[in-house]
Amino acid sequence: MNDANVNPLPPMPLTMALVGQRVTFAGVRNAGRGLTHRLAEMGLTPGENLEILNRGSGPFIVSIKGSRFVLGRGMVHRILVRPG
Repeated sequence: MNDANVNPLPPMPLTMALVGQRVTFAGVRNAGRGLTHRLAEMGLTPGENLEILNRGSGPFIVSIKGSRFVLGRGMVHRILVRPG
């Protein structure tokens, strides 16, 4: 079977990713242009990799291209990612 014909895993909300996990940004759901633009300014564009640094009861922190970002809980629920 050719790997190009295999469907990738469906995207999941960023809230489901674990600390230390590397994920690939797949898009946003239920978001307006403002959020989409803000994420792009931070370097979050489709296909970009990020790592989860903290996701507990405190702030949700991710690393994107070597920079750390704190994401609001409302934002995190709208961000879709794929493992890997």
